Amino acid sequence: MTKHLFRDDSYLRSCEARVTGINERGGLLLDRTIFFATGGGQPGDIGEIERADGSRIAVGATVFAEGKEQIIHVPAGEGPLPQVGEPVVAHIDWARRYRHMRMHTALHVICAVMKTKITGAQIGDQESRIDLNVEEPPEREAVLAAIMDAVNQDHAITTEWITDEELDANPDLIKSMSVSPPRGSGLVRLVRIGENFDLQPCGGTHVKSTQEIGLVTITKIEKKGRLNRRIRIRLDD
Repeated sequence: MTKHLFRDDSYLRSCEARVTGINERGGLLLDRTIFFATGGGQPGDIGEIERADGSRIAVGATVFAEGKEQIIHVPAGEGPLPQVGEPVVAHIDWARRYRHMRMHTALHVICAVMKTKITGAQIGDQESRIDLNVEEPPEREAVLAAIMDAVNQDHAITTEWITDEELDANPDLIKSMSVSPPRGSGLVRLVRIGENFDLQPCGGTHVKSTQEIGLVTITKIEKKGRLNRRIRIRLDD
């Protein structure tokens, strides 16, 4: 089982680890990692695995193994691979990850200001989108003003854990209609924005405060069905 360090500290840029396995496609398994694996609309991290001799293996994708207990670091090309048991240092592409963190938090803010359910989402480092269960098209300027008000209020963002049973007893916590909360360990991770601004299950990485999101631009609002509106956003660099 891979220890997911990013769940407790999404600001870690590197970590020491040990190779626990190499799958049939050359994917590296580590005992602990800061690499986020693709899920919930957030892309997996890319970066490098540094060996003891100083050589580096480029990681072009990060995905979950079956069962989601292990994370696979997929090499970007061919080359020598480390041995099982070998100590390594994992380095993520921090600039890309940090933009994903800002984007992901921005999408949570949009969900909160729209006060509705999410029907889909896709996070990118340049543009992201969120699909919402609303019948009438939202007014762009009003939505943007509400987003930026939340950003400027500098809400703290924290995580907490509840049991599967507690989540079952509080189904309104689940905001996504398309992605089930990450379960399996008996505990579910919640992401909280402010005291009461937003609280929902999420396994992704986020910034520490809404102010870190920065300036948001709504690039487009699209109709994707009778009860589905897609909001596309970009962030100021």
